[in-house]
Amino acid sequence: MRVAVVGAGVSGLTAIKCCLEEGLEPTCFEQSRDIGGLWRYTEHVEAGRPSLYSSVISNTSKEMSAFSDFPYPEDFPVFLPHAQLLDYLRSYAKRFGLQEHIKFGTTVVSIQKCPDFATTGQWDVVTEVDGKQTSHVFDAIMVCSGNFSEPSLPLHCFPGIERFRGQYFHSRQYKHPDVFQGKRVLVVGMGNSGVDIAVEASRVAAKVTICTSRGAWVFSRVFDHGYPWDMVFNTRLMSLIRNSLPRPLSQELINYRVNQWFNHENYGLQPEKSCLVREPVLNDDLPSYILTGRITIKPGVKEFKDSSVVFHNCPEEEPIDIIVFCTGYNASFPFLEEAVIKVENKHASLYKYVFPTHLQRPTLAVLGLIKPLGGIMPVTEMQARWVTRVFKGLCQLPPQSVMEKEVNEKKKNQVRRFGLSFDEVLKTDCLVYMDKLASFIGAKPSVLGLLCRDPWLALTIFFGPCTPYQYRLGGPGRWEGARQAILTQWDRTLKPTRTRVPAGSSSPCPSLLTVVGFLLLLAAVFFCFQ
Repeated sequence: MRVAVVGAGVSGLTAIKCCLEEGLEPTCFEQSRDIGGLWRYTEHVEAGRPSLYSSVISNTSKEMSAFSDFPYPEDFPVFLPHAQLLDYLRSYAKRFGLQEHIKFGTTVVSIQKCPDFATTGQWDVVTEVDGKQTSHVFDAIMVCSGNFSEPSLPLHCFPGIERFRGQYFHSRQYKHPDVFQGKRVLVVGMGNSGVDIAVEASRVAAKVTICTSRGAWVFSRVFDHGYPWDMVFNTRLMSLIRNSLPRPLSQELINYRVNQWFNHENYGLQPEKSCLVREPVLNDDLPSYILTGRITIKPGVKEFKDSSVVFHNCPEEEPIDIIVFCTGYNASFPFLEEAVIKVENKHASLYKYVFPTHLQRPTLAVLGLIKPLGGIMPVTEMQARWVTRVFKGLCQLPPQSVMEKEVNEKKKNQVRRFGLSFDEVLKTDCLVYMDKLASFIGAKPSVLGLLCRDPWLALTIFFGPCTPYQYRLGGPGRWEGARQAILTQWDRTLKPTRTRVPAGSSSPCPSLLTVVGFLLLLAAVFFCFQ
């Protein structure tokens, strides 16, 4: 079975590997000359490619972001600069022999159903190399082109922008803070990129303002007792608490928890509707920069003038020189017909964020079009493991009516949970989602089953961080090293930070009893708070 993989970024690489594991024949088309996708930094913005700024660091820790059978080197930092993350991807590609299946410098021009699609499920793929087009026939398609290439810049939503005489650009164009030297800067939007850019700009700019109509919860990468935020937040115990409590109580507990670092209302950051669970912003500096006057938080833009801006509920004008629009990206599939994947309101309706619901044959899948509250790499890998087994006929999709009903219900639920924003339907609870896909392929770990056979491992899985290695303990793609990887996850986490060890110091990693005790205490605090 021949499979076309579009893109050689994070999703594309794991798609190739999963195809090979299932005995499929992948051919990956990558328009650039190298792997890495989003994580391959370039000094200049390239058309059709994602773009990073030079200081980008991962928001999820290495243990929670690893592919499930390929841990990061223990000496890598806990949160990774883009260069080291790219090194990891290169090592992954080399270890599993992925590059020989990639055709670089090849653009996918179009993907269309073959005339006999209803019976064969095949696709006609047209590619272009150096101006010459070639047609191929493939049995299945894995779209791994990402969703950070087409910036969303809704200027029509900002009255007066046509009068503004200063400079403005989308965050995709940003590379270094030099452009802000001595300027008065306005950052529109409060996602991770917007806050990162504002913090960097404030070190050289005359003044920096972030405007947000919605506010945001802000997390630090450094969480309780100095441990990485996601290794504390994304555990099976914490997920059980979050998803088992009545929604109002769960939301109140989350509000209480995120305000323990600092009171968001006092810093102008409290989400407009505090009952909604918003995607958190990861930034270690923002509260102190607000406290020291480097950054000011304002409500949404009412209108722009020649050299100033007026905010809602703020009568005075504020002079500005540069505007950075951190307004996200559009989902875009220029090589696909609209009938294959229809994008509405920047959202593609896909079953489990992967499969179009209306195709006669489930031979096309989209990977990575999701915003998990956790690491993207393990999620796209799990998607690829499921997809390849669907392609082989080893996993079956529900009837079209069932899939469409679930997609529509999820839209409604996500709007209630995350609030109205351009990407709300892409957000999901990472652990719940991973468990669901893992159950489809028979790779979901059974804590109760392990409790009888391997109680230490079972307790580590339930009370400790839900690292991706859990999904290689059994089922297809089982990895012999999974158990050891789980039991040594804290060693690899603390190795790069514990570089000075005083005489008589304690164990470098938290004992299971310590972790269990802390999490149970945290759970008790949550339950007693009301």
